[in-house]
Amino acid sequence: MNNIIEVKDLVKKYKEVKAIDNLSFEVHEGEILGLLGPNGSGKSTTINCILSLLNFSKGSIKIFGKEMKPDAYDIKAKIGVVFQDVAVFDELTVYENIDYFCGLYIKDKEVRKQYVEDAINLVGLEEFKKFYPKKLSGGLLRRLNIACGISHKPKLIFLDEPTVAVDPQSRNNILDGIKKLRDDGATIVYTTHYMEEVEILCDRVIILDKGKVLATGTTDELKELAKIEEKVTVEVNDIDPKYIEEVKKLKNVDDVIYTNNVLLITYKKGKNNLVDMIDYLKKESINYNKIYSERPTLNDVFLELTGKELRD
Repeated sequence: MNNIIEVKDLVKKYKEVKAIDNLSFEVHEGEILGLLGPNGSGKSTTINCILSLLNFSKGSIKIFGKEMKPDAYDIKAKIGVVFQDVAVFDELTVYENIDYFCGLYIKDKEVRKQYVEDAINLVGLEEFKKFYPKKLSGGLLRRLNIACGISHKPKLIFLDEPTVAVDPQSRNNILDGIKKLRDDGATIVYTTHYMEEVEILCDRVIILDKGKVLATGTTDELKELAKIEEKVTVEVNDIDPKYIEEVKKLKNVDDVIYTNNVLLITYKKGKNNLVDMIDYLKKESINYNKIYSERPTLNDVFLELTGKELRD
């Protein structure tokens, strides 16, 4: 399997603070890699180092098998970057914006025209070619931002939270477009705080914190790292606190949380936990609206690895 990106022993210091701490990982050709982590984990610093937008203290970075440097323009021409903040020209139309960014790399007018049309079709902006950005909704702006970043058909694409603050329809359109880019041969590094997107899109995931890799693997492999085996959720209108304490003592129970009329019971092991809980509720004559069981999610694993405290 070919490696499109190779990061080895990367260190980035801000004075005495290590934002990146001996970080090593690879990105394989043709995959969507989810680069995850809480705020301040080092994701943005890592990406900026890879793109040679930041100098780093130690280590090496190779892209397409070549050492990445600020003046490696042959490498940069094969890279597309879509940052979280929308960066388009207000005085240019949708078509003109995409044509401008594409023109930074593609000089042949006929080829560029086709590439621009391909980008417009990919993100579904066919009806908005003559619109100016100020006339676009938030979702359409995000789609324009993506089209500008990928219009030159790059082999490697960095997408930094491209679906922030968009409606479900726009999000589905963006996710479908990202899959299409991968299917057409692009390698993608994807950052997001939406774990459901990771499960839909990503072939492999790296979880970072404090500039180090905490875990890596497919979403299924990461779920195996969860310390809990099962979660049972019970929706109740009201419950006496004494029953919560009793549930904590039941077989296999790891933790119990009760908030907003929802009882969440996590189990370390066991196969009949849901049945046992239903039997307990019946025995104690506790009325409930709904009860269901589910396996640990990627979000559970993420919180276990990075902690539940708030980040700046």
